[in-house]
Amino acid sequence: MKIRKGFVVILILVLLVFAFVLEIGHNTLFGWGALILLSVGFFVLHGKGLSERKWYFRLFAWFCFIVVLAGVVRLSAPPEKRVPAVNVRNPVVTEEISVNQGKLTGVYNEDKTVEVYAGIPYAKPPVGELRWKEPQEPDKWEGVLRCDTFAPMSMQQKNIYIDSLSSIFGYHNYEISLKDNFKEAMSEDSLYLNVWKPAGEVKDLPVLVFIHGGSLTGGHTSFDAYNGETLASKGIIVVNFAYRLNVFGYYANEELAKESPNGTTGNYGLLDQIQALKWVNENIAAFGGNPDEITVAGESAGASSVNAVCVSPLAKGLFKRAVAESSGITAKTPYHTFRPIEKALEMGNDIMAEFGAKSIDDLRNVPAEKIVNTSHTNSAMTVDGYAIAEQPYLTYEKGENNEQALLSGFNAHEADLFSMFNKVTKENYEESLKGILGDNAKKATELFPAEPQDEKYVIVIDKKGDAKGSYDKVLSAAWFTYSHYNWSRFVAAQDKDVYEYYFTMDNKSLGSYHAGEMPYLYGNLFRHEKMYSEDDNKLSETMQSYLINFVKTGNPNGDGLPEWKKFNDDDKKVLEFNKDVRMINDPYYELYALIDEYQNTLK
Repeated sequence: MKIRKGFVVILILVLLVFAFVLEIGHNTLFGWGALILLSVGFFVLHGKGLSERKWYFRLFAWFCFIVVLAGVVRLSAPPEKRVPAVNVRNPVVTEEISVNQGKLTGVYNEDKTVEVYAGIPYAKPPVGELRWKEPQEPDKWEGVLRCDTFAPMSMQQKNIYIDSLSSIFGYHNYEISLKDNFKEAMSEDSLYLNVWKPAGEVKDLPVLVFIHGGSLTGGHTSFDAYNGETLASKGIIVVNFAYRLNVFGYYANEELAKESPNGTTGNYGLLDQIQALKWVNENIAAFGGNPDEITVAGESAGASSVNAVCVSPLAKGLFKRAVAESSGITAKTPYHTFRPIEKALEMGNDIMAEFGAKSIDDLRNVPAEKIVNTSHTNSAMTVDGYAIAEQPYLTYEKGENNEQALLSGFNAHEADLFSMFNKVTKENYEESLKGILGDNAKKATELFPAEPQDEKYVIVIDKKGDAKGSYDKVLSAAWFTYSHYNWSRFVAAQDKDVYEYYFTMDNKSLGSYHAGEMPYLYGNLFRHEKMYSEDDNKLSETMQSYLINFVKTGNPNGDGLPEWKKFNDDDKKVLEFNKDVRMINDPYYELYALIDEYQNTLK
């Protein structure tokens, strides 16, 4: 058997490439078996005489081999699967609980300290005629509903390869496993919520309702960074839920506004969020929760959504306190997750044209699997006169917002991930800031002179530029931290308690980039323990204590915790979350005046 050395090298390289594709694509074991068998067969064929054939015949054989392997990748694509509520084999089922729609059971976590109820419907499926309508009350069911798996995630543009690469190069928490050869189920029928409660009979516990982020275009409730198990084990009830996203959640159209009894369009995802809060108010007592002690929380677009329910007249009385991480919509002209109704309607018409629809009925007949891939991104709420009556800052100026206390904050490197491909140099630094600050761009360069990124935060080295570090700071302030400062001063001016934080902790995962604080705040570092140190776990315990105290009383302070002082605009202080938890000056404070000036020039 004659084997060419070059053939072996190329075969190994091809095998490594396809093995990598199979692994990050979570392909089934069939794919791995076929890859091995085909490779052995091709190796034997080469030794049996293929190596002696003409070069063009050998090239054709390679082509056929690679095409067959590509077919194997396709044929062994992972099946869709709903994610179990707990990572326990044959979990113990809970006692029955009765809610307005019927009876249900959940499952216990591994040490039986927490009961989890996953996949509870809080509205009718928004499909068929109910696509782009206000959420409807959920149907009643007969018998006992088993709530032991998360419901499918809402329709979204999702790529399993990108998700895996994000885990490898972003979160750094990718794990090779034989248990993950599937992709999480997705459906237009996704309006379900999940409840984590302390095990056993409990009563009148405070409730935390979490709204996930994802730019209003992605996200799912089974994500382990904000799993509610740890917080529930410490004496509160945690709820999260799915809501309509992108074209399903924030599409706007005049025909839809006319057919709505409320004249609304463009905020279907927000209406889902309010419907979920309504369901929690009506049913959480069955789980031992107190409907008069509900705190609504969210991160990124989820925090913008928290801001929206804080100004929505439909959410009045549905919650008491608010927690917001890394976003908000209190600026006169919010930088993201918000748009004028005119822009929303214009995009709505563009989507109609994209799918050749002459009416809403035509568009409702487009399959969800097709319309989800629209080329237009619906990632913003709007003033619809119903869910949001006016620009949010106006509601705050009138003192008609819903939250009675606020805890919010931001991270040290909020914008870096969003600008990773921007090259910013000393020469184009000021020009790059004009889209953020207009004529105040020059003043911003004086406050933050051009500096490169700190090497440990460089994501794309050849694109960083010698002013990229400063640019990211100004972008972070405008897009993220200013919204918290603005929100804080509005609420503080109403003599309500406000607490603001600044997360700066580094680690082997996301560090202090956008979303890096979530596993700390919700107690989920243990799910990827290799990424975190003893200092990280200590900080997480501190952050959880602050959060639980706030959910219980509206004041995060408690025994053994560093004092978290209330927000005071004159004080300029925020609480830094790092190895040392302490009050420090807001690093962007001087920039806020420039953003104020710029915002006042906008219409």
